[in-house]
Amino acid sequence: MGIADDDIAKVRQSADIVKVVTEHIALRKVGRRWVGLCPFHNERSGSFSVNAEEGLYHCFGCKASGDTITFVREVEGLDFVGAVEKLAAMSGITLRYDNQKQGERRDRKKRLIEAIGQAVAFYHERLLSAPDAGPARAYLKSRGYDGETVRRYQLGWAPDAWDALAQSLSLSDRDLKDAGLGFVNRRGRQQDFFRARVLFPIYNIGGEPIGFGGRKMPDADGPKYRNTSDDCLVYDKSSTLYGLHWAKSDMVRAGDDGEAIICEGYTDVHGFAAVGFDRAVATCGTALTEEHIKILTRFAHRLVLAFDADEAGQSAAERIHQWETTYELDVRVADLPGGHDPGDLARTDPEGLRRAVDEAKPFLQFRVDRVLGGADLSSAEGRARAARAAVTVVRDHPSDLVRDDYLQRIADRCRVDVERLRKMADAPADDGPPPLEPNRPRRVERHRDTAEDEALRLLIQAPDEIRAGLHPVLFADERHRAAAMALLEADSVHQALAVVDPDLGDFIRSMAVADVDAEGEDLLARLVDLASQRMLDGLQAEARTADDPGSYAEPVAWLKHRMEDLRERDTRTKALDDLLPWLIEHGEERRP
Repeated sequence: MGIADDDIAKVRQSADIVKVVTEHIALRKVGRRWVGLCPFHNERSGSFSVNAEEGLYHCFGCKASGDTITFVREVEGLDFVGAVEKLAAMSGITLRYDNQKQGERRDRKKRLIEAIGQAVAFYHERLLSAPDAGPARAYLKSRGYDGETVRRYQLGWAPDAWDALAQSLSLSDRDLKDAGLGFVNRRGRQQDFFRARVLFPIYNIGGEPIGFGGRKMPDADGPKYRNTSDDCLVYDKSSTLYGLHWAKSDMVRAGDDGEAIICEGYTDVHGFAAVGFDRAVATCGTALTEEHIKILTRFAHRLVLAFDADEAGQSAAERIHQWETTYELDVRVADLPGGHDPGDLARTDPEGLRRAVDEAKPFLQFRVDRVLGGADLSSAEGRARAARAAVTVVRDHPSDLVRDDYLQRIADRCRVDVERLRKMADAPADDGPPPLEPNRPRRVERHRDTAEDEALRLLIQAPDEIRAGLHPVLFADERHRAAAMALLEADSVHQALAVVDPDLGDFIRSMAVADVDAEGEDLLARLVDLASQRMLDGLQAEARTADDPGSYAEPVAWLKHRMEDLRERDTRTKALDDLLPWLIEHGEERRP
């Protein structure tokens, strides 16, 4: 694992889970806990709960649970060490590594990211002040970029020189290459990777700089964009989304399900932000991948594609439909006015850009409308061709209910018999397997609170009120008893979580984030009363089949009398003092 255990414990203790979680979702205080919409599944009522004192979270809907480190790992796509390092940096904690090679790898990654950060500052300053960046400044101004926007996104200028950055940074040949900033040329000299390009720094989900996208000047030769190579050790374009570290907070605030806008270019992200949509991200010179989708589902379940209209309708349709099903997504398409890209529309038609997002169509509807909208429906032949083409589009969808709804729409518009379209859709496709049925949503089981639930919650959240009088014998349910044993034997909740199995750990975390209203003595009396009743039932059952039923008369009478005292306020304390030791002594052997 690599990081010293003491340092991990220090990070857990220092991290403010409410502060960390609210970077991604909105929380509100309810009693002792904080609640909000779960970032891990699609929901409309807040079932996600946080215990600030213990640093734990639990979702009563999808059952996701963990501590601050787990939350950062899941939401930001980091491994364990990466999550600890991020939280340590937030708390100002210096980590020690118990594995030298592991520590060296982490130190090297940190060094590379720091080098990229220095490059961001170098290129940004060149754009702001260097004489040779004058044409780049003029170009950006013509695209609607003022000084504030340039500074917000830290845009830069790579000068038309062989090694301006390399000389500034003085990195080793290996670090220059692995940071994606340069290479060693045929003459054995360091050379910059980017030259004569406007640069858009790319950050990971945690806000660390990991690469660049470089756009050539309009009159220059070469490809329009050049991105950091995947050879860079800290950059992977298939799992990187430009702007995500800015956009993730706005995504979770956008409606009940959260919404993300996906576009193609860096300037498109800036254009959406300019019209009030701060939830846009862009793929970095690659097609949308399933890894991108997995990352986005942590923040949103409504995805609006803002690609070129025809491209959005034709590319990866089968994969997108399958993603809709697998990840329970609502994928829509923004029909951009006049085929313009979002960056231009933000300047020329901002209201049209906003409307395109607000009125985005479901993905399949968009594709069907494109087919029928471009067809000649004035003749029988034209309607037949349009219907056939539209059925081909609908066939891609994995849900038979959705397919049938669209087939009826096509039949109405093309004035053909829907049964003929159904037969056509059911015929085997030439280019792929039959559609798959969608996954069924997981059923959420309802749990009725018991005195044992309340006791565990109080033991976790206010242990001084109940710990001294609590004992596993008071718990009839096996899972509750196991949780009580772990908590009573440990010095802290986190110590208990470290020794139990994952399922029991999830259960303990669910208890840690739920409200508890009972007072310690009242709750202890309820538990003792219930345990005494179980003991009484057992004794009476044994007496009915015993050779000497009379031998049970005295303990049964004593137990009934103590239970009566327990239920009276004036005699409750004395009854507890009598019953608890007796139950502990005799209870285990009679436990159901």
